[in-house]
Amino acid sequence: MKKSRITGAGHYVPENIITNDYLSSIMNTNNDWIVERTGIHERRWFTPGKDTVTSMSAAASKMALERAGLSPKDIDFIVFATITADYFLPGNGVLLQRELGMQGIGALDIRNACSGFIYGLSVADQFIKTGMYKNILVVGAEIQSSALDKSDEGRSSAVIFADGAGAVVLSAVESNMPGILSTHLHADGDHAEELYCIAPSSSQPVRISQELIERGDFFLKMNGNAVFKHAVVRFSEVINEALEANGIDKSEIDLLVPHQANLRISNYIQQKMGLPDEKVFNNIMYLGNTTAGTIPIALSEAWEQGRIKEGDLICLAAFGSGFAWASALLRW
Repeated sequence: MKKSRITGAGHYVPENIITNDYLSSIMNTNNDWIVERTGIHERRWFTPGKDTVTSMSAAASKMALERAGLSPKDIDFIVFATITADYFLPGNGVLLQRELGMQGIGALDIRNACSGFIYGLSVADQFIKTGMYKNILVVGAEIQSSALDKSDEGRSSAVIFADGAGAVVLSAVESNMPGILSTHLHADGDHAEELYCIAPSSSQPVRISQELIERGDFFLKMNGNAVFKHAVVRFSEVINEALEANGIDKSEIDLLVPHQANLRISNYIQQKMGLPDEKVFNNIMYLGNTTAGTIPIALSEAWEQGRIKEGDLICLAAFGSGFAWASALLRW
C-alpha cells in the first residue's frame, strides 16, 4: 500500500492590510481590547474586483505545484475546503480546476469550516492509499470579510476573521518513506448554532429577502465563550489521539500547527502540552483567522521560514464550526 506525503505547499493572502486601528475607526473597539482577546494585530481582507476565492486558491496552488516540482497536468484530483465559495453552486473545486486548466479530473468540495482542510487532507490520504490517485491538490481558502457584521454588535467576530488561501500537493510515495501517519476526524452537531451563518438558506421561502437581510441572517454569528471552552478540550483530545495511535510521545513533535482560531487558544494548548515556543507555529497575529485556509497557509509560511525540515514530525489540529475537530500526524 502506498503512503501519501505533502510534496509542496503554497499560500496567497490579499494585499489589503486591516489594522486594529482601522477597525477602531469603524466600530467601538480598540487595539488593546482586540489583542488581549485574540492576539491579532492585523489581518488581510480581500480587494473586491481583484481577489476571489478562485483567484486566491489558484495562486496558492501554483506555488504549491512549483515547490512540488509538478505541473497542473500531473494532478489527478482536487479536494477543496471552503465555506465561502464564489458561487452558491457549483462548488469552488471546479472553478479552480478551470482556472488552472485541469478539466476532466474530479473535484470534491468540503464544507467543514475551520477543520475543513484536515478533513480534506484525510479524504485525499485515503484516495492515495487505495491507489486510486497519485497526486491530489488539497486547498483551503476563504473570503470571510464580506460576511462579517462590522457594527458594534458584531465586533467580537469582525475583529477575528480574515481572507486567504493555502494549498498542498499530496503525492503517493512508498510505504517506508515519510508521509501522513494518521488522521482523526470528529464532530458534534449539538453545538451547530454556537458558530454559524444561517443565510442564504434553502429552507426559507426564498433564499434572499429583505427580511433576512434586516434580521442579519447573512452575518456570521459566534458564541465566543462556548467556542473557547470546547476548543481547549477538543484540541488536546484530538492531538493526544493522534500521538497515541502512533505510539509517539508529545516531546517528539517538531512542530505543532494549530488552526489559527485565537492566539489564546493556541497558547493554552501549548502550555498544556508543555511545548516550547519553537515547536508551535502561529501567524494569527498578522493574518487573522482564515478558517479553512489557516493550516495550509501556516504550513507554507513555516516551510518558507525554515521551521519545517525534511523528516520533521508535524502535528496539525483544528476545531471550529460544527462543532467539528480533527488532527493529522505526519513526517515531512
